Amino acid sequence: MRRITGVFIVIFTAALLLSSCGSVPLTGRRQILLVSDSEVLTSSLSQYNEYIKTAPKSTNATGTAMVTRVGKNIAAATEAYLRQNNLESEIANFAWEFNLIKSDELNAFCMPGGKIVVYEGLLALVSKDDELAVVLGHEVAHAVAKHSNERMSQELLAQTGAGILDAALSTKSEAVRGVASTVFGLGAQMGVMLPYSRQHELEADYMGLVFMTMAGYEPSYAVSFWQKMSSASGSSANDSDFLSTHPNDAKRIAQIQQYLPEMDKYRPKK
Repeated sequence: MRRITGVFIVIFTAALLLSSCGSVPLTGRRQILLVSDSEVLTSSLSQYNEYIKTAPKSTNATGTAMVTRVGKNIAAATEAYLRQNNLESEIANFAWEFNLIKSDELNAFCMPGGKIVVYEGLLALVSKDDELAVVLGHEVAHAVAKHSNERMSQELLAQTGAGILDAALSTKSEAVRGVASTVFGLGAQMGVMLPYSRQHELEADYMGLVFMTMAGYEPSYAVSFWQKMSSASGSSANDSDFLSTHPNDAKRIAQIQQYLPEMDKYRPKK
């Protein structure tokens, strides 16, 4: 009887995971998405609203206008891509919002639903719209690729184990709230989301280049931007990424340079 039960659980789990598979736009990578879009958006919006109530808005009018301008252009290009590729239904998941926050932190993020925040510390490294487009394209790509949903699904799997996955998912809303507090946890350092995996970061680099190129920005500025970030953060080509969820800057820049020739096909037609 135990053997039969065990076989049933394995079959059930396999069927559940197969039915929960999705694929990332542009890259086609298969991913497990156990959480519905509505649950992800509800959880992330709740965390975002709590954060934005107390986050100090920047008084830098020029910087704020720059973030809004470039953000809207990236958002428009992203929605154009989704329409062109029969993914128009995904657009309903986004209600774009752009904020510049007063903080010296070298950081930016885009919550599911298109809530974008840039910190003044990062903006100080940006010399023109094209470099900011590198940042915003990357962050928007995380949202379009549903990396948050994937991370929440991974957390659910890790917490429950395959043997009791069916029971955990029968009360998924409660389980989702639990993992959301981890994935979207607001921490003392204003860090809104835990770092994505190295795979997610490199995927967002590639997708972000496509979106910024479609928006009319020059993708080669991604190299100079990440070189600035590397210098500002004090990293070096010899730094290991073994214990980090973010790729080594030198490896990231090398990968971006490999992507650049492909970006020509995404440039707006003149």
